[in-house]
Amino acid sequence: MISVFLVVQNEERNIVRVLESVKQYDDIVIVDSGSKDRTLELARQYTDRIYHQDWLGMAKQKAFAQSLCRHEWVLNLDADEEVTPELQKEIDQVVSEDQVAGASIPFQEFFLGEKIHPKTKKNRHIRLFKSSLGQYGEERDHETLHLQGEVAILSGVVNHYGEFSVAVKVNKINQYSSSRALDKFDKGKKSSLLKLIGVFPVMFLKSYFFRRNCLNGRRGFIASVINAFYAFLKEAKLFEQEIKREMND
Repeated sequence: MISVFLVVQNEERNIVRVLESVKQYDDIVIVDSGSKDRTLELARQYTDRIYHQDWLGMAKQKAFAQSLCRHEWVLNLDADEEVTPELQKEIDQVVSEDQVAGASIPFQEFFLGEKIHPKTKKNRHIRLFKSSLGQYGEERDHETLHLQGEVAILSGVVNHYGEFSVAVKVNKINQYSSSRALDKFDKGKKSSLLKLIGVFPVMFLKSYFFRRNCLNGRRGFIASVINAFYAFLKEAKLFEQEIKREMND
């Protein structure tokens, strides 16, 4: 038995695809934070477990959705994702064997409408886990799951279609960098001039060569520049918070 939970807003572009990929599960929980499009109309074709919650921040929003799940094993997805048939089989096997606390899943990214090269290093996230053993932290946006117990390493992928334009990717890093900088500031982290100078070239090289985005042509170059800029923005915005504090003292 698996519960699937999603937090959504204005996802009519994606919602059918993701729900179609998990329609075999008997408990699908959707927490909406105020959609103005056809998201909820389309979602009702797959589940009646639809709830409204004003936006609390990603971690708290997901924790709320998780609390509504009926089963011990839960699978968290975003609306712009899709469970592949190969992954579905692995998920069912992990749950059936019930020997671990959760599972790390690789993500197959699509950027500017094209699947990235299979040899590009994939990001991994723990999205399948036992609800009693996993909880989300207090981060503002880019949530972290804290899980107690062994984690299985799966090979089937989640397809991620979210970064379909440069504008979407840039808007996302602008939002996430602000939240990450505030999270660091709240924890007493301090900015570094050396990091401010060096983080962009280092992260570009890491993304373009070590993560093998160089295999993706111009798409890979563009993605690597944006990824490096994200790292730079986090450091710049942390410094900005320090300036604001000094001005208010």
